[in-house]
Amino acid sequence: MSLRQSFLMAVKNILQSKARSLLTMLGIIIGVAAVMVIVGMGNGMEGYITDSFQSMGTNLLQVMIMGRGSDSTRTVSADEMYELVMDNPQYFSGLSPSVSLSGVKVGTESLSRTTVEGVGEDYLDMTGLEVAEGRFVQYVDNLKFLKVCVVGSYISDEYYNGAAIGKSIKLGGTAYEIVGVLAVEGDNDEGSSDDIVYVPYATAAKQSGSATIRSYAFAMVDEDHVSESKLVIENFLTKKFGSSDAYMVIAMSEILGTMSEMINVVVVILAAIAAISLLVGGIGIMNIMLVSVTERTREIGIRKALGAKRRHIMWQFVIEAGTTSAIGGVLGIGMGYALSSLATTIIVTILDTNIVVAPSLIWVIGAFAISAGIGVLFGYLPARKAARLNPIDALRYD
Repeated sequence: MSLRQSFLMAVKNILQSKARSLLTMLGIIIGVAAVMVIVGMGNGMEGYITDSFQSMGTNLLQVMIMGRGSDSTRTVSADEMYELVMDNPQYFSGLSPSVSLSGVKVGTESLSRTTVEGVGEDYLDMTGLEVAEGRFVQYVDNLKFLKVCVVGSYISDEYYNGAAIGKSIKLGGTAYEIVGVLAVEGDNDEGSSDDIVYVPYATAAKQSGSATIRSYAFAMVDEDHVSESKLVIENFLTKKFGSSDAYMVIAMSEILGTMSEMINVVVVILAAIAAISLLVGGIGIMNIMLVSVTERTREIGIRKALGAKRRHIMWQFVIEAGTTSAIGGVLGIGMGYALSSLATTIIVTILDTNIVVAPSLIWVIGAFAISAGIGVLFGYLPARKAARLNPIDALRYD
């Protein structure tokens, strides 16, 4: 009997007992679907985190200055940081000091969720932000401590009817002139990345009464040289403060890499747990095939009497078990995609988070291959039993 004939006979036997076959496949279907959804959620979380970090700039090094007490010789100025960038053009392409302000008012209305950040003129290119109207913070703004600002699209649309240029906004009780409006970056909603105000860092530092700027963002020329870039900053600051405890250098790309690795580990563990149902499904297939051998003992005897060899009988049952498992795998893939789509809708609706549950093709193919392999593996014992039946005893079986 050819492979094609064995396959067609397997399909025929499966269709003759649809309910039993479906129940037999159930473990495989659930296992494949569960693995797909779990991996899809992992991919969605990784993509969401990656997008979030990229919006902050994975090519950036964040430097926090804690200092060493009140010793005036143990400080670092913005000018010294800029000089460090200029002295190392092979590592750094830009720098932006960062100073936070609070207390945002438009007229008499307070904006409690709006972020206010003092930045340098390089910040626009470093982060990939785009200006929709007007201009961004410039060098002269910091040089002359000008009270100007750039607002996010949400503020312009919500409080100035899309015409914010030239209007004023109060930051910490001081009026600032709006000279620019940023293009939409996120959800254009309250508290989002579009609900933000950028001011010159020098003006913000002067208004906050801070003599020392504590936060800096360095833009790297090449993300592949994170370690070397960090070392340049660390050596400079260690020499300046006399201790490595006076500062902290954080690479956004390293944080992203660590978080991605953690997510992947969790996904693999959860997928392995979900795959246990594939094993259960394989045991179910073996059980049903053993029953099938018993039910078809007389058929096996007739085939052997007509000249069928052991390998033909074995192949027939192995192919039938593999076909049953493979069909279950296909149904599981279909269910997996359907559940992934449903999960995406639920997450977006309930959590208001743009996480897309997207199973990767490699895992889908792998789950199908494993499901088909399990059918063949667990179908071997029943097939071996069928092949070893004595034709005379089989013909006598009722």
